Amino acid sequence: MWFKNLQIYRLPAPWPVSAEQLAGHLSAQQFTACTSAEMQSQGWVPPRPNGDLVHIVNRQYLLQLDTEKKLLPASVINQVAKARAAELEEQQGFACGRKQMKELKEQVTDELLPRAFSILRSTFAWIDPVNGWLVVDAASPAKAEEVLKLLFKAVPKFPLESLRTQISPVAAMTDWVVSDEAPQGFTVDQDTELRSTAESKATVRYVRHTLEANDLRRHVETGKQCTRLALTWADKVSFVLTENLTIKRIAPLDVLKEDTDAAGKNDDERFDGDFMLMTGEFAQLLAAVVDALGGALTEPDQQLKAA
Repeated sequence: MWFKNLQIYRLPAPWPVSAEQLAGHLSAQQFTACTSAEMQSQGWVPPRPNGDLVHIVNRQYLLQLDTEKKLLPASVINQVAKARAAELEEQQGFACGRKQMKELKEQVTDELLPRAFSILRSTFAWIDPVNGWLVVDAASPAKAEEVLKLLFKAVPKFPLESLRTQISPVAAMTDWVVSDEAPQGFTVDQDTELRSTAESKATVRYVRHTLEANDLRRHVETGKQCTRLALTWADKVSFVLTENLTIKRIAPLDVLKEDTDAAGKNDDERFDGDFMLMTGEFAQLLAAVVDALGGALTEPDQQLKAA
């Protein structure tokens, strides 16, 4: 199992909370399926069948947050409520007021909810207590915040911090494409995005296209900055670095796929081998990205707070 997108946060290194202690904190938030009257349910589940809430391999923790959500579109509620309102208007001789319409919609919602379909979504989080990383496999910060919100509620004085670097990703990536020189250990791939700092926000995107330094310099000279850049690290992992210090579209390259295929003979062994390989490589990758951006920036106001 390999994460596809990394929302990255910092913990003290080492973080002195054992897997057993963390599982104890999370136990009050275990997932239960939606009741007939609930629109959504959210909670922790064991990442492996019949396993613990915190799956541990080589001192690395894996968490799984499940979210079940009922599919009951507002358009359906409004349509049924409108039909009910028409019937009431005929019976009572006058149109339904705002309060009556609100009550009708609530009544319709209660009636339809038990019959609504539901979808189940899993979000994984990796905690590296040795090197002080918390990483959520989510494409957007909003999805990662669902994980953080429950962790803040479960873990007393959870010491999570946002990740900031001495050099902003935008400044660094712009310099790399203009100078046609990637940081040590990295190569620049063929996807990038440059966006104007002007009000127009004019944007130029290159997709699977050779990046010519002279062309990119001209865009930068007109006021554009690099906001997304595809990179490969150590000939092992390709990814896209964004202006918000999110790593997206992660793909392990052939050298790692060979190691993955050789790991384990059964599902559990293969899963643990995959996880150990992924976390080992990601710990090095994150350290290399932070180093390429001038190192981590520590400020008193960096610590995140519970939502």
